[in-house]
Amino acid sequence: MSDPTRATETSAATCRICDGEVTEFLDLGRQPLSDAFPEPARTEGEFFYRLAVGVCADCAMVQLTEEVPREKMFHEDYPYHSSGSSVMREHFSATARGFIEKELTSADPFVVEIGCNDGIMLRTVSEAGVRHLGVEPSGGVAKVAAASGIRVRNDFFEERTAAEIRAEDGPADVIFAANTLCHIPYMDSVLRGVGALLGPDGVFVFEDPYLGDIVEKTSFDQIYDEHYYFFTARSVSAMAARFGLELVDVERLTVHGGEVRYTLARSGARTPSPAVAALVAEEAGRGLGSLPTLKAFAANVKRIRTELVALLSRLRAEGRTVAAYGATAKSATVTNFCGIGPDLVDYVCDTTPAKQDRLTPGAHIPVVPAERFSGDYPDYALLFAWNHAEEIMRKERGFQESGGKWIFYVPTVHVV
Repeated sequence: MSDPTRATETSAATCRICDGEVTEFLDLGRQPLSDAFPEPARTEGEFFYRLAVGVCADCAMVQLTEEVPREKMFHEDYPYHSSGSSVMREHFSATARGFIEKELTSADPFVVEIGCNDGIMLRTVSEAGVRHLGVEPSGGVAKVAAASGIRVRNDFFEERTAAEIRAEDGPADVIFAANTLCHIPYMDSVLRGVGALLGPDGVFVFEDPYLGDIVEKTSFDQIYDEHYYFFTARSVSAMAARFGLELVDVERLTVHGGEVRYTLARSGARTPSPAVAALVAEEAGRGLGSLPTLKAFAANVKRIRTELVALLSRLRAEGRTVAAYGATAKSATVTNFCGIGPDLVDYVCDTTPAKQDRLTPGAHIPVVPAERFSGDYPDYALLFAWNHAEEIMRKERGFQESGGKWIFYVPTVHVV
């Protein structure tokens, strides 16, 4: 009998971009929805799927081999808020200022953001008096954005949506997406939508976790249900060309553990920056996207699992108290792949009210308010939110001053 909590749609052998053959190189096992935090009394019926990653032999796009239905991930109760980090608030404010200064040159410019979340980027655009629209499928964060004065459409962005926006608002000068495009398996509809909505001289700019950083840092927790694609300059260039678009610029970013900002324009509309060819050449030199490189990455992931579980088990045997910091979406991959539960970690502290007094997905570690951490420091803290390490360690200076030690697993298992 089939398991009703399992995902049913898979694409294990065919690339969602070009129909090429996809070869699996890493299986992270049975995983829950990364942002579904159950109440302690309601853990029955959690949705699970197999989290595995493969690479296309033709276009080199790295992608999940099993697709989770989008409605299960992005909904009214989606808990992540982009404005929760001061670093990200400044990042998106600077991004918006850059668009205003460099790209919005028409008489009545129009900016569209795919997956605007709580509206943190569009807030700066709105304050500048620029026409804008956020397209956000998760109702809760869409309401937060609307309450701050952002114009929001509570919907998924696809070809149909884009055509309706174009008919109502005209062409877009800038279409932007941050940590969103990699979430969308149905890229054909999205990029046809971009083509329908983008003005002749407009740009489609998106930023997402970079495969190069994931491989270099062995940051395997960047792989979870919401991240369907793992982009490189090579794979994005090949993808764009299939839809009449061209990769014209790339920029390395330090946020979220390492990302790249890709700028696409209509084919022939702009001269590509030398940075594009430089990054493609760098990727070729590293063998990024090649099966041997990715298999070596998979071996490193398994080594980290062994070392992290051994460290946590030893600390427990010694009677040490161990907590975790940051109930992030990506921590679901770590806890479930490594088998880390309440027997190894007492609790996870987090600042997000929607996650507090619940359990982590699958592993069922209690999630508590951040105040619990400073109220009674543990001996060790496993830092799931490692991409915000500097900000967190500055905020929690008292932990180290009291003798507490941070546990990291990226790029290697080590204690600070």
